[in-house]
Amino acid sequence: MKEERTPNTSQWDAHLYDAKHAFVWKYGAGLVEMLAPKAGERILDIGCGTGHLTAQIAEADAEVTGIDSGPDMIAQARRGYPALQFEVADATKLRYEDEFDAVFSNAALHWMKPPEHAVTGMWRALRPGGRLVAEFGGRGNVQTIAGSLGAAIESVGVKWRSPWYFPSAEEYTNLLTKQGFEVKHAALTERPTHLEGGADGLRLWLQMFGGVFFEGLSEEQRTAVTMRVEEELRPVLFRDGIWVADYVRLRVVALKPS
Repeated sequence: MKEERTPNTSQWDAHLYDAKHAFVWKYGAGLVEMLAPKAGERILDIGCGTGHLTAQIAEADAEVTGIDSGPDMIAQARRGYPALQFEVADATKLRYEDEFDAVFSNAALHWMKPPEHAVTGMWRALRPGGRLVAEFGGRGNVQTIAGSLGAAIESVGVKWRSPWYFPSAEEYTNLLTKQGFEVKHAALTERPTHLEGGADGLRLWLQMFGGVFFEGLSEEQRTAVTMRVEEELRPVLFRDGIWVADYVRLRVVALKPS
């Protein structure tokens, strides 16, 4: 019988994130523009990571609180931006009530399950008239990588259980509408993404984001899984010395009616 595990997504390597996965937050710069933060606004940044986008939002003289479930990520955010407020928190268990003018989230909501709990928490956190601006993995995101990784994990006797929630635009719109949000924008966009690290790019991506599946595996098993995934995907995703991940992003803008 294969063992089934729920991956622990709170154990992120903050140094590896900043050193080899800066593309995650750099792609979020356009989302900050869509948020259009204003001086004096209170804004909640959900899944803030090491705080780079939180700091960009704060440049508008907004009062920002960054939260993340990873203690290592929050520790690094506090070191990098000591003047800002950061907290370790689970977005599916938010305790805020009518406190924020906006909720912002980049590349994070697809980790937060069940998604209904995250949506409810964001709704409660917003003041009437507040806005939600978010982008995260949507239907089909990293489908090629996930398929290969799942098969490789199964091959060493561990049942594959994806930690991700990748909804369609319609599915997430329905989820938000059911909560009471007025959805202004919801759209999927294919965004093939170059992974940093050259020939090691996929291996580093697996270490950062797929590493949650390796918990409890021996070093030999981890190596076997990684090598199998690299071998299978090299003809498909390795181009001119660069690994290209098959990202699909879902961007949403919604309002909490006054």
